[in-house]
Amino acid sequence: MPKRPWSSYHDVKGKPYVKRWKKTKKGRREYVHGVPEPKIRMFTMGTNKDYDYETILISDKQAQISHLALEAARIAANRHLRNEIGRADYFLRVLIYPHHVVREHRMMAFAGADRLQDGMRKAFGKVIGVAARVSPNQPLITIRTDRAYIQQAMRALKKAAPKMPTPCKINFDKIDPELKKKLGYGS
Repeated sequence: MPKRPWSSYHDVKGKPYVKRWKKTKKGRREYVHGVPEPKIRMFTMGTNKDYDYETILISDKQAQISHLALEAARIAANRHLRNEIGRADYFLRVLIYPHHVVREHRMMAFAGADRLQDGMRKAFGKVIGVAARVSPNQPLITIRTDRAYIQQAMRALKKAAPKMPTPCKINFDKIDPELKKKLGYGS
C-alpha cells in the first residue's frame, strides 16, 4: 500500500493530536502508541557567537510541516552555508519542533480491493509520522551572521523555502545590542 502524498496532511484540521503521558501506580503510561521519533535531530548548527545580523524564514500561511520537510530544509540551508562561508561564520537554528502526530487510515488501492476491506469501519488510522503546526508570520528558521554574509544567508533560506509545504518569506534585521544581552545571544 503506497503512502499518501503530504498534500493530504498539510492543512490544519481540528485539535492537535500529541503524545500524552499520565502518571499511574505503575509509573508513566503513554496514550499515543507507536509514535516514531522525528527525523530532524539537530536544531542548531554553526558557531554560536556574537553576530550583528539575523535572517529569518517566516511562514505566510497556517500549515503542518512534516518532520521530513524540516530535515530537508535544514540540510539544504546548512549545506549551502557550510560550503559558501564555512562553519565558523554563521549560526543556524530551527525554531519549530514536530509534536503533532499524523495518522493514516490505510486503504488498499488496486483492482479488487473492495472485496478485501472493511472500508471506514473503525477508521481511526495508524500513526505514520509527526508534524509541526505553524501559524501565519511564525519564524521557522533563523540564521545569524555578520554583515559580509547576509547574501549567502538569504540564498540559503531561499534553498530551504521550497522544502516547506507553505509559502514562505525571508526577512533580515540588525540585532539590537540590548536585545542580544537580554536574550543571551553569543557565547
